Amino acid sequence: MVWKTFGRENCSLEATASIIGDRQTLLVLRESFLRVRRFGEFQRNTGLARNILADRLQALVGNGILERREYQDRPQRFEYRLTQKGLDLYPILLGLMEWGAKYETGKEGTLVTLRHKACGAVGSPQLACPGCGEPVTASDMEALPGRGAVLKTA
Repeated sequence: MVWKTFGRENCSLEATASIIGDRQTLLVLRESFLRVRRFGEFQRNTGLARNILADRLQALVGNGILERREYQDRPQRFEYRLTQKGLDLYPILLGLMEWGAKYETGKEGTLVTLRHKACGAVGSPQLACPGCGEPVTASDMEALPGRGAVLKTA
């Protein structure tokens, strides 16, 4: 059989976009990485309506990206913390932030600059090849069938 096209059945990009691909969810994730934990803080910082915010938090908890922890019992109140699965979204958020800084922010520049705490370097982390460590772009990489690929023939 000759590999012709990728089947869509196991598309990781499609699966990821279905979980985090809307503006409201990305705002909640942004705030989570800025260490916001409580509903009121999320609402104040994102400007989202209560029902929309509650829906996005519930979806992120349901998908294992955030965990909900009680911090007060009367009245009952919860905070939301990133799980390891959520923390693993950091490179995606960085990539979106960098793209937005390059193409969508005005001449006044971005709202934040990143600094590596360990060495003090300012800038954005680079995507690198796992083998040689060199920075990579899309033209440097090729897509090959993975374990979950479905062969389609012409």
